[in-house]
Amino acid sequence: SPDEGWQVYTSAQAPDGKCLCTAVIPVQGTCSRDLRSHQLRQLMEKVQNISQSMEVLDLRTYRDLQYVRNTESLMKGLDSRLKVAAESQKSLNAKSFQELKEKMTELLPLTPVLDQYKSDTRLIVHLKEEVRNLSGILLAIQEEMGAYDYEELQQRVLTLEARLHACMQKLGCGKLTGVSNPITIRASGSRFGSWMTDTMTPSADSRVWYMDGYYKGRRVLEFRTLNDFVTGQNFVQHLLPHPWAGTGHVVFNGSLYYNKYQSNIAVKYHFRSRSVLVQRSLAGAGYNNTFPYSWGGFSDIDFMVDENGLWAVYTTNQNAGNIVVSRVDPQTLEVLRSWDTGYPKRSAGESFMICGTLYVTNSHLAGAKIYFAYYTNTSSYEYTDIPFHNQYSHISMLDYNPRERVLYTWNNGHQVIYNVTLFHVIKTSGE
Repeated sequence: SPDEGWQVYTSAQAPDGKCLCTAVIPVQGTCSRDLRSHQLRQLMEKVQNISQSMEVLDLRTYRDLQYVRNTESLMKGLDSRLKVAAESQKSLNAKSFQELKEKMTELLPLTPVLDQYKSDTRLIVHLKEEVRNLSGILLAIQEEMGAYDYEELQQRVLTLEARLHACMQKLGCGKLTGVSNPITIRASGSRFGSWMTDTMTPSADSRVWYMDGYYKGRRVLEFRTLNDFVTGQNFVQHLLPHPWAGTGHVVFNGSLYYNKYQSNIAVKYHFRSRSVLVQRSLAGAGYNNTFPYSWGGFSDIDFMVDENGLWAVYTTNQNAGNIVVSRVDPQTLEVLRSWDTGYPKRSAGESFMICGTLYVTNSHLAGAKIYFAYYTNTSSYEYTDIPFHNQYSHISMLDYNPRERVLYTWNNGHQVIYNVTLFHVIKTSGE
């Protein structure tokens, strides 16, 4: 349902008869079909309606009460005159009768006020009924929620999360067809830097890592949550034993992978133990601004993570400065396999991996677009034309997070994210 946030972008039929479609899973609303969620929404609406009715009733009652108080002396005077007239009808001459009639006329506006009180009485009866209904709904929700202890609820959540991840895995890999408008998370730091979340932790872990600058830096800030990152509070500092080069760092399964300054050595730093677990040279890889992206900044070696694991993007003298994509073992940092894309690295603004495909932008400046794609599964490439809104005109870091399906960007001192749209081939059982 469109109300739940699902969007189908395109649908078509392949030559072999398979149905092809593109869908975007809603970020919010995954529990919109939950019975209790529906009951709570109804409850909130009822409470809001009752609150509004009570406000109207209170305002009107206060206004009418003031009117009654203002007419109190008039009613007392009228009462005494009526008593005199009742005791001695002879004293009721034409003049006094006219005065009595005028006093009665002054009281006529009180009639609709009294009629309104009748209406308010009916409203109060209705509100009492609504309150009784609300009490019944609350009791039902309480009984349902009380049927599960904390451990059971937690297990249900974990099971649902596992099912959601399994569903996302089925839809997980596809061809990039679009990038959203940028969403600025924060403006901080210098012109160059990197920021990221762990691509392998559960969704409940929302820690953010922040590395300002592009060379000789050693200070990594770890924020507890994204909200803490936005506000700049609740963080711990890690001081790396070796300084970094460039901005192509990535956090993968609790460890930071980065290029050691003035070398082609890859370093794996473990945050919990605050130690280097392994470091290894990428054979032949250029460093120290030999083969950077077009913006420079010692961006010779760029680490990335996608649905298939850890990658390193760099270049060598042997392949004439063209981009090399290497699949890397995250435990040993050994290169498992490499591909020569044929695309000159100095002509690339930045690049990122999605589902084993390297996507390259043609510039780091305004007017950039995703211009080139290299498919490692088929060792083939194509030129693309995917718009990419470079809002702050100087990108020095661009990475894909497969857990969140977003691009993380450092853009001229701004930390920015982009949502992506993937074209999926959905396979059903029996095909």
